[in-house]
Amino acid sequence: MGSAAGPALASAVSAAGGLGQLSVSFVAPSAIGGLVQEVRSATDQPFAANVLLEWPPEERLDTLLGAGVPAVSLAWGDPAPWVGTIHAGGALVLATVGSSEEARRAEAAGVDVVVAQGWEAGGHVWGTVATSVLVPAVRDAVSVPVVAAGGIADGRGLAAALALGADGAWVGTRFLLAEEAPVHAVFRQLLRDATEIDTVYTDDLFHLGWEHAPHRALRNSTVALWEAAGRPPIGARPREGEEVGSRADGTPVLRYSSSLPLAGAEGDVEAFSLYAGQSVGLVADVEPAAAIVRDLVSEAESVLARLAGRVDA
Repeated sequence: MGSAAGPALASAVSAAGGLGQLSVSFVAPSAIGGLVQEVRSATDQPFAANVLLEWPPEERLDTLLGAGVPAVSLAWGDPAPWVGTIHAGGALVLATVGSSEEARRAEAAGVDVVVAQGWEAGGHVWGTVATSVLVPAVRDAVSVPVVAAGGIADGRGLAAALALGADGAWVGTRFLLAEEAPVHAVFRQLLRDATEIDTVYTDDLFHLGWEHAPHRALRNSTVALWEAAGRPPIGARPREGEEVGSRADGTPVLRYSSSLPLAGAEGDVEAFSLYAGQSVGLVADVEPAAAIVRDLVSEAESVLARLAGRVDA
């Protein structure tokens, strides 16, 4: 969810009984302490901070650990060099993996929780295996807790993840429609209108700001331009360098930028990178995060009870 996972959403999810995630990879390290304090002032429940290893994480980790963050989730790289530092700082380590072999290496490095991210996921996608295959493979490979990610947006998906051997589920796209998620109204409506076939997975389309990172996003006018041109590589794409809008702070957003449209953005917001998973076809209602957590759990309980009844019968 990138910058959409801010303090308001993280604290609301944690207060409701989930583990809220605070994204800090796209903010200045000097601003992290304030974000952590916002979460702490809103809830006394545990939460995690997400750090992408695509960029040197030292300064961000130092700030997070100094602020006493209880858990850090690492993605997009090898967690091994950072596990000791995070543990020494008193925090648990979650690590995102895309294969069973990667899960084994993460466990050997000492991570506390492995997140198995399937190909259905939205935003930047680390692996290429479907969630339904990856989760049981990872479960068989490690003894630490496993969290399933990718394509999970309701209680049925949560129940399925548990049936596959996961200990919990990581949910992104559904929370883009949480009232606390600071996404632009245009993006929110596009999410509500989308179906399960309205996303595209590419290796390097929205590359400005983060090159060579496969990702999944909603089809939009930028995708259409690129596909109509024959999916050309970077440097040969139509309207490269064109300004399509600006962020809330006035910073220009160019076509093919990796910038997610947050509230306050202006211009042709539909042309921004509209990250979403295939589960977008299962979401439509804008609700408080607490209601989303409650519905996920209650529906999963209902599904599991119904299945248990069938087994008994």
